Amino acid sequence: TDTLKVKTSSQCEDCKSRIENKLNFTKGVKSSKLDLTTKVVTVVYDSEKIKPEEIRAAIAKAGYDADTVPADAKAYKRLPKCCQKGGH
Repeated sequence: TDTLKVKTSSQCEDCKSRIENKLNFTKGVKSSKLDLTTKVVTVVYDSEKIKPEEIRAAIAKAGYDADTVPADAKAYKRLPKCCQKGGH
């Protein structure tokens, strides 16, 4: 079991639940917890089943930046305004 910390572009509680749900349903991820103060999500995962870059890609597919991986543009546009950058 490994732990990865990823800086995200999350803004609010909705973002928190969206990112955590996306990760918790991603194969190989055991748990995830997003700290809204730091915008860092801590992911506990099985390195035999998933790689850090795949975790970042899952966050990006949910519409959020993940470290240096930019958010998927289509997913980002589907986010509520409050979840987009500068939304709060």
